[in-house]
Amino acid sequence: MTEPATHKRPESVLVVVYNDRGEVLLLRRVQPAGFWQSVTGSLEWGEAAGAAARRELFEETGLDLRVEPCGRTNRFAIRPEWRARYAPEADENTETVFRVAVSGYPAIRLNPAEHDACEWLPRQAAAARVFSWTNREAILAFVPPGSDEGASQTP
Repeated sequence: MTEPATHKRPESVLVVVYNDRGEVLLLRRVQPAGFWQSVTGSLEWGEAAGAAARRELFEETGLDLRVEPCGRTNRFAIRPEWRARYAPEADENTETVFRVAVSGYPAIRLNPAEHDACEWLPRQAAAARVFSWTNREAILAFVPPGSDEGASQTP
């Protein structure tokens, strides 16, 4: 791998936050504008995925909670607009998926440099709104359906 100080590590975390009503917390990115997603972020050099997930959760929402690994890792091409951040030989990112269950609607403190809005949406609506296919799949696979979706079903 190229020297850590020069390029971003091509490994990230996706943290799906959901409540006991089956609603998913989505954050709207500042850049690119209008891009809705769950908590995401790159691992720092030398950082483990679980530590990165907890750090990103706190940095992006102000929530200091335990994250649960989902046992899923995704690989996808690095988007062209973000390629310059990575070493020339890095063309794919590896993403590790986590989830966090909360009660009700905890206070969310956004990092204004990254996100300008947040919203709690029912599981299906959240999956439809996110841009990333990996985020969509994680919501549908790891968030239990709310009562309006037939809570007797399991994902």
